[in-house]
Amino acid sequence: MSFVHHLECSKCGNKLEPDRLWNLCSICGKPLIVLYDLKKIRRSVKQGDIAGRKPNLWRYQELLPVQNPNNILCLGEGFTPLIHATQVGKALRFANLYIKDEGQNPTGSFNARGLAVAVSRARELGVKEVLISSTGNAAGAMSAYAALGGLKAFVYMPRDVPKTFVVECIAMGAEVQLVNGSMSNCSHRAAQDARQSGRFDISTFKEPYRVEGNKTMGFELAEQMGWKLPDVIIYPTGEGTGLVGMWKAFEELQSLGWIKSKLPRMVAVQASRCAPIVKAFNQGKKFAEPWRDAQTIAYGLCVPDTIGDFLVLRTLRESRGTAIAVSDTEIMKAIKQVSNTQGIFCSPEGAATLVAFKNLRKQGWIEDNETVVLFNTATGLKYVHLWAKDLRF
Repeated sequence: MSFVHHLECSKCGNKLEPDRLWNLCSICGKPLIVLYDLKKIRRSVKQGDIAGRKPNLWRYQELLPVQNPNNILCLGEGFTPLIHATQVGKALRFANLYIKDEGQNPTGSFNARGLAVAVSRARELGVKEVLISSTGNAAGAMSAYAALGGLKAFVYMPRDVPKTFVVECIAMGAEVQLVNGSMSNCSHRAAQDARQSGRFDISTFKEPYRVEGNKTMGFELAEQMGWKLPDVIIYPTGEGTGLVGMWKAFEELQSLGWIKSKLPRMVAVQASRCAPIVKAFNQGKKFAEPWRDAQTIAYGLCVPDTIGDFLVLRTLRESRGTAIAVSDTEIMKAIKQVSNTQGIFCSPEGAATLVAFKNLRKQGWIEDNETVVLFNTATGLKYVHLWAKDLRF
């Protein structure tokens, strides 16, 4: 089913066997990536074979790490709609604007992809208990797939996250610990408890398989656009697995000969009050410094530091892309614009991509004849607290 060849450290190149449980590189402590035998895949499966398969992310099974199909945990994740945003585009006088609506995933966000694959693979390798540090959506996704797979789930979230996220995890049977401080505090607490308890840490970039699930956004985008990629992809970036994963997907598709077009310019969008990647990119640095006093209504972007910072920055530079920060005020206006014109109730993270698009158009970075895809990474239904002051019932 799968053609995994080996795991490799994204920084030092250390090679590790794939059929053992790993978190980070055993030499330098950086994230691991999964490499496949692409020559065998090229001989075994053709581009046209994909079309007749079930409309979920597992249609790309040869390029995913689960070895035995009996170990797949599936709630129907993936194959979310790619919507030609004609109404938003008309208002902005831009013809080729698209929205990939990840809010239509089973748990309401793109995180269903990464956690479906990561929890499936962990379970296949014998894991019984998983833990995660998260600002919300990833925790809900992990809790759902752990419940489906009969694993015990432990969640660490900042104390000030919306109660919607907490309730979702508890309903799925997870044990939730609310931690004082930022996402960084949650990560440290989760890592400490993982060492003490032996539970498997499935937090972002702390194991190699979430990126594999998230990269399927790239596969789907290519397939939905007739195996021709857009000129620009604008993606909300907290930890950055979506951005990094899609770039990996495009490189794999290119190696297989399934795409001939040039690869897209990747844009990372962050909140102006939490923009470590934007700052590092603009300063030409390889690593990002932790952001102090991170605050934003877009909880998925409230990530002051990430162990995969250098991978995100590498992706932006290899793709000839850029990084841009937007304000919470702009985000709220953009949610209303997308909802009022296109009928998509997007998350604040997703709305941030529209703000970025407008700003990049003003700068002339995006040209009139280009094709642009915005990613709405979650449903707005999880953020109804942002509208409390407008409610009159």
